[in-house]
Amino acid sequence: MILIPNYGCGNLASIIRMLEYCDIEARISNHPDELFTTDKIILAGVGSFDYGMNSLNSNGWSEVMKELVKNDKISILGICLGMQLMCNFSEEGQKHGLGWFDVGVKKFDFLDTSLKIPHMGWNSINKVEGNSDLFKSNNSLQKFYFVHSFHVDNPKSNCVAALTNYGYDFPSALQKDKLYGVQFHPEKSHRFGMNLLKNFCLKNEK
Repeated sequence: MILIPNYGCGNLASIIRMLEYCDIEARISNHPDELFTTDKIILAGVGSFDYGMNSLNSNGWSEVMKELVKNDKISILGICLGMQLMCNFSEEGQKHGLGWFDVGVKKFDFLDTSLKIPHMGWNSINKVEGNSDLFKSNNSLQKFYFVHSFHVDNPKSNCVAALTNYGYDFPSALQKDKLYGVQFHPEKSHRFGMNLLKNFCLKNEK
């Protein structure tokens, strides 16, 4: 059973619908202690960094997830804001992130004024070999749906699993041990998103 924490950031129903379509058993969790009953969670979210961290901290989600990660009891997929919250910090706010990925988050900053912010729409990803468990597929070219103004910094970090170009290359996916993050929305990415969610949910973590 995949659990999706309901910490007050975003519409989680669309992720549930996509998982159901993939025949993956999942439900929304309304209490942090329920996370002790599963070995996989999806940390989804949209909105501001500080609001997200305040919600995780004030309702007990952070404490439980940190304990599970420390004891190697859980695998987590962060989506959009969820991935950013798994990083150290964001230029968008003042709060410390969960700190599982040793990178920061910054706003798009490029010279090409024809590119609009937020980065919205379909874009391709370039896998980083050795860090791309989520992207196992028969398709050499995979595209996903993005909606974001901030992105993970440091494309050369050893936790980067995929890069995407929008004005410049930025990390669009991260992987470290049992922790994964994607900047795009797999639940809006049709067959490519379905494949990624199956790769995460059905992966046998040791």
